[in-house]
Amino acid sequence: MIKKLNLKDMKTATNVLELQIASYKIEAELIGFYEIPPLKDTLASLNECDEIFYGYFTNNILAGIISYKIIENTLDIHRVAVHPCFFKRGIAGKLVNFIEKIEDNINKVMVCTGKENIPAVNLYLKNGYQKTQDIEIIKGIYLTEFEKLI
Repeated sequence: MIKKLNLKDMKTATNVLELQIASYKIEAELIGFYEIPPLKDTLASLNECDEIFYGYFTNNILAGIISYKIIENTLDIHRVAVHPCFFKRGIAGKLVNFIEKIEDNINKVMVCTGKENIPAVNLYLKNGYQKTQDIEIIKGIYLTEFEKLI
């Protein structure tokens, strides 16, 4: 089940923080970069975040999250994270597909991931996203940007 998350609720924010740290630690290992912004989050920074969050629940356990912002007619995905206990169950794809359809007046979706995060790169390619560019964030570390026209 997918439902909107209220990060002003401390229990929800705590669950999101724990999940994203567990998930983004795996990405950090894959790309060799440990300064990924979600790894630096705190309960306070999540509470102040202006992104829209949805969660994927399995047996009332938060298994995955996605967050985004709407900028004009573009849905800009900021976070996609699945707890490692729930990897390889299609949760990230379900979350991405869900938010592509939830907002009206969207004609493009954008997302970035670590270039070396092959599972995420494959997720976006499999779901119809096109690579637009690689962005060097520090020497030798790249993000790959994707977009999908809706």
